[in-house]
Amino acid sequence: MKQYYVPLILSIYILLSCQTVASAQESTIDHGPSMVELIQHFREDRGALHRYYHIEASPVHRKRLIRFYENYRERLEEIHYAELSVSDQVDFQLLMREITDKDSQLKEEMGLYAQLRSWIQAGDPLYRYETLRRRGHELNREAFASDLYQISQAYQDHMQQLKKEKPTFTKQEINYVSQVLKGHQEVLKSLNQFYQGYDPDYDWWVKEPAQRLKSVIENYDKVFRTRLDSSRMNVDDGSGITGVPAGRTEIIRQLERDMIPYSPEELIEIAQKEFAWCDQELLKVSQEMGFGTDWKAAQEKVKQSYVPPGEQPALMLRLYQESVDFIKDHDLISIPPLAEETWRMNMLSARRQLISPFFLGGESLLISYPTQEMDHDQKMMSMRGNNPHFARAVVHHEIIPGHHLQQFMNRRYKIHRRYLFGTPFWTEGWSLYWELLLYEKGFAKTPEDKLGMLFWRMHRCARIIFSLKYHLEEWTPQECIDFLVDRVGHERANAEAEVRRSFTGGYPPLYQLAYMTGGLQFYQLKRELVDSGKMSYREFHDAVLRENAIPLEMLRYILFGKFVPEEFTTTWRFYNK
Repeated sequence: MKQYYVPLILSIYILLSCQTVASAQESTIDHGPSMVELIQHFREDRGALHRYYHIEASPVHRKRLIRFYENYRERLEEIHYAELSVSDQVDFQLLMREITDKDSQLKEEMGLYAQLRSWIQAGDPLYRYETLRRRGHELNREAFASDLYQISQAYQDHMQQLKKEKPTFTKQEINYVSQVLKGHQEVLKSLNQFYQGYDPDYDWWVKEPAQRLKSVIENYDKVFRTRLDSSRMNVDDGSGITGVPAGRTEIIRQLERDMIPYSPEELIEIAQKEFAWCDQELLKVSQEMGFGTDWKAAQEKVKQSYVPPGEQPALMLRLYQESVDFIKDHDLISIPPLAEETWRMNMLSARRQLISPFFLGGESLLISYPTQEMDHDQKMMSMRGNNPHFARAVVHHEIIPGHHLQQFMNRRYKIHRRYLFGTPFWTEGWSLYWELLLYEKGFAKTPEDKLGMLFWRMHRCARIIFSLKYHLEEWTPQECIDFLVDRVGHERANAEAEVRRSFTGGYPPLYQLAYMTGGLQFYQLKRELVDSGKMSYREFHDAVLRENAIPLEMLRYILFGKFVPEEFTTTWRFYNK
């Protein structure tokens, strides 16, 4: 018996051992990163390349990033899309969108470089020296000094050519040349910081021609900027605001990127419809206040309700508490206690108020109110424009449940989406949506409060109209200012600051129209999910914040649990008023 079982037991042991080894081998097969990991790798890889190839206008930076995007596109194409969850399909689509968009911009930049090459290619040798510097190579100082001299001579010749031939360029072309010249100066600074003082021969050969080239580049940039074409949109119209209109083609490209399937003209029409609704409500409020159809007189009474200097922070705290109490009483959203505990206030300087005439928000509420260095008119316009009824209309936009709660949740849920996939239609649309919802829910109890909320609602409609009219090259900045004063009732200084912020404050072309447009998207989602009875307000709002910052059409797929077509194109026509 013993002799019979030993070989059998041994055979079974060997068979099980082989299966265990096979299973172990199978479990160690690398199936590649998940979508979340792939997105994290993408972000970190791109960051590493940006830090290494840090001169962003250089051909070497452009070439390397194009190759980077091609590589990640290939990695996405290897994924079995149909096997992904809805959330992963959304991430797939958004990463592909990011790749396509940035690759397209680089190739557009490549076209600009080819178009303007004769004016900027003289500085190209600088990039080779920066490549050597990164790895600490010893430079041929004499050759480098000679190249710096040749570049200076070339740019001085170009300055003479500009003055003699008087060619003209668009703002886009001039800004691109300026960006390239700024890159040249970055190279000089980088090389000097590395070699100067450490390499005596470098100082002997390079210090003087480098200083000379720096001065020549600064002068060349100034001369080049004088060659701006004299079309209506490129001349200061008296406002002192000189931005760069994006143009219709770029506006449409960005709308498609942010998944807004409407033309600029359709968005203006939507804004006009919303404006008409505001007009009707405003006349009702004006009559309630005893001013008949003279809504501007009613608005003037509200503007006169401003608090004395020094008392605005206390007002903000009171208005904040009123809005949070209202939201809790109606069980509209979950508010983490730590989010309530950790927001704070700061005051905006007079200089910052030139760009931001109203308060800003997030974890820190930034209050705009007069400072002593302002002149009398500026002080009065600031106080009138930040009166209690106007402020009450938007304090929830800035803190809770608006930007502060939004950012609080962004740092805690689906954080891989936070830095890559954000869009102002989600960021500003969320906060604007709460203005729409709270008006509907009766948060404005008095006619004056209603007027304050309607002022801001009209302002959001106006932002769609004036920003698109400007970027379509139909209105000048001054016409935008006049529109805000006449149609919305802005104080002129505040209207000027608003337009200055819109076109010279570093905001992308769609940012200002994204408030109302994004708010209307959220409002339609509320209709589909809450008004239909599929979700409660709290369930809906909590679910939104747990998906982080993504285009709202993608959010809609997630909330409905519907698979995203692999060959996705934006189709959600969310406005049906």
